Amino acid sequence: MECRRVARDSLRVALVVFYDKIYSVMNENYEFDFIALGDITTDAFIKLSDFHIHTDNQNGQRIKEICLRFGDKIPYKEVIEVPAVGNSPNASVSASRLGIRSAIITELGDDKDGEKCIQSLEKDSVSTKFVRKHKGKKTNYHYVLQYGAERTILIKHEEYEYKLPKLPAIKWLYLSSLGENSLPYHKEIANWLREHPETKLAFQPGTFQIKQGSVNLKELYKLSHLFFCNVQEAQRILETEETDTKKLLKSMRELGVKIPVITDGADGAYFYDGNEGWHMPIYPDPAPPIDRTGAGDSFSSTFTSFLAMGLPTLEALKRAPINSMSVVQYTGAQEGLLTKQKLEQFLENAPADYKATKIM
Repeated sequence: MECRRVARDSLRVALVVFYDKIYSVMNENYEFDFIALGDITTDAFIKLSDFHIHTDNQNGQRIKEICLRFGDKIPYKEVIEVPAVGNSPNASVSASRLGIRSAIITELGDDKDGEKCIQSLEKDSVSTKFVRKHKGKKTNYHYVLQYGAERTILIKHEEYEYKLPKLPAIKWLYLSSLGENSLPYHKEIANWLREHPETKLAFQPGTFQIKQGSVNLKELYKLSHLFFCNVQEAQRILETEETDTKKLLKSMRELGVKIPVITDGADGAYFYDGNEGWHMPIYPDPAPPIDRTGAGDSFSSTFTSFLAMGLPTLEALKRAPINSMSVVQYTGAQEGLLTKQKLEQFLENAPADYKATKIM
């Protein structure tokens, strides 16, 4: 049994070394391996202490609500401010920590919060050459009401004039959350992708993009090599009450997505490439989660990053849940993001039942 484990681990190491060599050859013609595009914000985590949760039944669904005494002074435990976060900033930092060349396209206000965001990104070796400052505008600032490992986020997207910068050769464009005035910007992005077929699109839609459904953004769905969402988001996008993950994956494929990936909380993640479908369980938590913010971003960006390195889809799928496991052990979406070396160590020490299962 021990011999088998050693052989398996040796094979995994040899595989990673092999794909590292392929990665260095494949990326000679690209300035960046991974550019994330989307809004950036600062999150202020407010740890609540005096509240209760009310559960209601609305249209057959159990809805949980935070209840605070109206008109009263409500004590809280602490506030932790985390700059340079959001789906796309989180993804850009994740990719950089994993060792690939990462940049971000985003909009900032001309203020102190914006400067803090730039400093934070540069500290993580994320290129900010495509970041635009808007004079007279504020940088996005969100409030995260935290209760245990769960959270509710109060969001406000500043309205920026979106414009795609002139881009160099890039391997992957990772598109996520943008403001409600960004629909023309999405068309500009789709046009750029059509003109640059060498660049693959990973699309992890944010709130506004999900609200737009599959019609207004149909060109982006057709151009998506990877697409990430959870079960509930897939239902909203497809306008269905279907709960069978395999059927949801096939429906996403019908929109033109090459490889849809659907996550389902503690039940893990599923993907389908038109030929095979696979399920991957979550990586077991070493301790109870502290904060689930950024778990989806770390999963999606890790999956994409390992594909950018040249690994097969199934190998990327094995690694994505490990970063999610690490992220939820910390407050905020970035502190727990792993280096490639640390992530591979977790994979080497994975329990025997941490393996992909073919479902289609």
